[in-house]
Amino acid sequence: MEAQAQGLLETEPLQGRDEDTVASADFSSMLSEEEREELKAELVQLEDEITTLRQVLSAKERHLVEIKQKLGMNLMNELKQNFSRSWHDMQTSTAYKKTHETLSHAGQKATAAFSNVGTAISKKFGDMSYSIRHSISMPAMRRK
Repeated sequence: MEAQAQGLLETEPLQGRDEDTVASADFSSMLSEEEREELKAELVQLEDEITTLRQVLSAKERHLVEIKQKLGMNLMNELKQNFSRSWHDMQTSTAYKKTHETLSHAGQKATAAFSNVGTAISKKFGDMSYSIRHSISMPAMRRK
């Protein structure tokens, strides 16, 4: 008896198969004719209200578009304004400024490093050129 009583008081959430069982259950037989009629009337009323709200929303959206057109606002202008505002906000942010400074400093260091490497390579080629010219001009060194 206790197992049956506990089955009615389960606190576990419904599983997929349980939800299917509940969804396919026919509760209409449990309703009186009067309750069925009341629910049908409420259903019709809700559907009518939803239709009315959709119509009102559609009318308001058309009015919004008309106002924006009169003000010279269109989608492209709005996008440009939003992009400009976002770009400005990003550039004035602390994170952007710090990143910009760090990358700028790193760029200066990299430029200096590449310049030093270039100078070293040029010097090395210059030394090699001198060495080759010197060895060509001294026949005794070629024989060794």
